Amino acid sequence: MTSGDRNGSVLYMSIPNPVRVVEKLIELGAMTRDVVVKSHERTDNATVSHAAEADTIYRIDTDVEPMLIDFCDHWSKELPLVLIAEGIEDEHGREGARVFPRGTPAEDAAVQVIVDPIDGTRGIMYDKRPAWSLAGVAVNRGASTRLSDIQVAVMTELPTSKLRYSDVLSAIKGKGIVARRVDLVDGATSVFHPTPSRVGKIDHGFASVSNFFPGTKVLASELMETIARSLIGEADVTRATVFDDQYISTGGQFYELIVGHDRFNCDLRPLFYQITGGTRGLAVHPYDVATALVAMEAGVILTNGLGGPLDGPMDCTTDITWAGYANDALRQQIEPLIQAFFAGRARL
Repeated sequence: MTSGDRNGSVLYMSIPNPVRVVEKLIELGAMTRDVVVKSHERTDNATVSHAAEADTIYRIDTDVEPMLIDFCDHWSKELPLVLIAEGIEDEHGREGARVFPRGTPAEDAAVQVIVDPIDGTRGIMYDKRPAWSLAGVAVNRGASTRLSDIQVAVMTELPTSKLRYSDVLSAIKGKGIVARRVDLVDGATSVFHPTPSRVGKIDHGFASVSNFFPGTKVLASELMETIARSLIGEADVTRATVFDDQYISTGGQFYELIVGHDRFNCDLRPLFYQITGGTRGLAVHPYDVATALVAMEAGVILTNGLGGPLDGPMDCTTDITWAGYANDALRQQIEPLIQAFFAGRARL
């Protein structure tokens, strides 16, 4: 089924039966959640398993991989697919993608499925804060497939041991979002209706520049101070009027924007690395933003941080920058400040 034209010329196809795809992604998220809940019984979740090209792999991450492969084996019997996920290898041992059913030529797969089974490993492995399971699906256009081609996405909350509820947010492009809250004790599901904040200023709200790890903290803090000083004046340290929340999960940051908790978030580490001139460090990768569609369908404004679209290839290694605004009034105030901060200091 042709859905329109891409870049005004090349026709592309819609995902077959997107409602069914949502169902399968919800099933995958629930299975991942079950694995994580079970893992809370152990004490070694923070043990380092190995270092992948994109990030460190911890013990809790390795618990999910066999389940993910088995799930794709079964799902591919009805929908041949290319799985793109950290730690997954093809038949030649190359990391990042695998075709299902096995032995199927990549060009014969109907869709590409990009997954981050546990986004926020560092928080959940210490039972500190929920992580998120992220998945997005695009029609397979080979190496030309982009994040902007994703037509279906689902994000599933992976709870800490003391949480009874898990939120599941799903989206089909152009159809808005559906938000469900699952009771993990009795299995009951209720629908809720999240709304991004309509407040057009950062005063008395959460606004954050990602500042998770040593290496970019000075520049990230400088940018946040610049934004705050420009929008509310010199900081009065006797009054806390802008709040910072360093949620080490891109999916978690999207969620906080979607439900109206946060007004602005951004992660611009690759640009900070350019300024410092040091070694390229850990950054957001395409699988981390696999559910950008959910946020945008909810009304969150997402960009690459400098005014362009949030986009990238469907892979596990490309560095991604992003900024999220709860509404356009916030974008109009903050985006020029970010652009000015990097002008002449990093490649815009």
